[in-house]
Amino acid sequence: MKAILIGATGLTGSLLLEKLLHDPVFTHIKLISRRTAGIQSPRLEEVLIDFDDETRFRKEVTPADVLFCCIGTTQKKVKGDKTAYRKIDFDIPVWAAMFCAQQNTGKYILVSSAGADAASKNFYLRLKGETETAVLQQAIGTVYIMRPSILLGKRNEFRLLESLGKMTMQFFSVLLIGSLSGYRAIQAKDVAGAMLAAATKTTTGRFICHYNEIKKMAGK
Repeated sequence: MKAILIGATGLTGSLLLEKLLHDPVFTHIKLISRRTAGIQSPRLEEVLIDFDDETRFRKEVTPADVLFCCIGTTQKKVKGDKTAYRKIDFDIPVWAAMFCAQQNTGKYILVSSAGADAASKNFYLRLKGETETAVLQQAIGTVYIMRPSILLGKRNEFRLLESLGKMTMQFFSVLLIGSLSGYRAIQAKDVAGAMLAAATKTTTGRFICHYNEIKKMAGK
């Protein structure tokens, strides 16, 4: 299989890349990134682009069996600029889906967020919901949307508020049952594992995966 991965330098994306490189099913893995992942492999192709350059972006989304999109930013990184936030968390995933449709890529797998809702009053959740809606409208055979809550795992950067949130969510996760189970903190490696499993499934359609589905697909 040929795969394209966007967002390989983030927490989930880096773990997914590691899994892809250890899976012989994937004969060619193309990374489209803003900065290098710093990994060498004969099965790996890496291109560095400015995602604002739509023409170049379109050119690099070449024919593949699956495209994984793990891109995302934070308010801190964009210094509170909501327009800049939207360019990353909406424009990149949606453009990628559009280009996939143009190349007849059969499967698109996106990391979104628990609580994503285009009608939400919360900026982040509304943005994620709008992104999902736009992606699902594209003419792609199969779309998987992963909706994890707080992601657990070691990042290359320290995020104080996120670290505090992780500790809180880990403590209270056992209390989140029933319809609230989707908000449990989850290991990023499990999200990556679920994405890998989704890529090789033969079922077609639209799938939105919450905590329980992600854990099951990851074999946990």
